[in-house]
Amino acid sequence: MSQKPSWRQPHGRPWQAGPPRRIYDNPWIALEEYDATAPTGAAARYGVVRFKNLALAILPLHEDGAVTLVGQNRFPHGDYSWEIPEGGGPMGEDPLAGAKRELREEVGLEAGVWQEILRAQLSNSVTDERAIGFLALDLTPVASAPDETEALAIARVPFTEALESALAGHMPDMLTVAMLLRVYHMAREGALPSALARRLLS
Repeated sequence: MSQKPSWRQPHGRPWQAGPPRRIYDNPWIALEEYDATAPTGAAARYGVVRFKNLALAILPLHEDGAVTLVGQNRFPHGDYSWEIPEGGGPMGEDPLAGAKRELREEVGLEAGVWQEILRAQLSNSVTDERAIGFLALDLTPVASAPDETEALAIARVPFTEALESALAGHMPDMLTVAMLLRVYHMAREGALPSALARRLLS
C-alpha cells in the first residue's frame, strides 16, 4: 500500500477533550458539550451533535439514464426539497441492507446491482455524522412503504436535468449534489457500462 502524500499527513496537535456533558438526547441524536483544549493550546467550549444512525444515500439509475428523485417538506430549513432517496441505518447494521430497505420503502424500487461509491463526513465541525452512498442499477418496481411522517412525491428525471438542477442550486441537499457528481465522474472515467455512460453524458 502506497504511503499518504505529504499534504494528507496530520499536522499539529489534536483537540483534547474533557468528559462529555449530555445536554439533549432523543432516539436519533444526542448533543454533548465539552471543556476542550484547541490544537493551538487555547481553552474552548465545544458542542458536538452525536448521530445514532449512519446516513445512507442511494442514487437509483435507470437504463434509460433517468434517476428517481424524492420530493418532501423538510423541517430544519422549513422548505421543500428534491433529493435522491436517503435515510438512516442503525449503527451496527450492514449499510447495504439499510440502503436496500430505504430504496424499497421510499420509492418502491429494488436493484439487482449495488455499488458503494461514496463515503463522507457531514458538517464535521459540529457533528460526527457519517454517510455512505450507493449506486443502484437494474431497477424493478415493488410496493413502497414510507414512514408515517413522510409525505413523498416521486419523480423520474433525466440524469443531465437532475445534475444541472443540483449545480444551479435548486437541489441543495449535499448528498444529492455529491452523488450526482460522483456518477457523472464515473461516466466520464469509463466506470459505468458504456451505453449507460453515453446516455449520462449526452
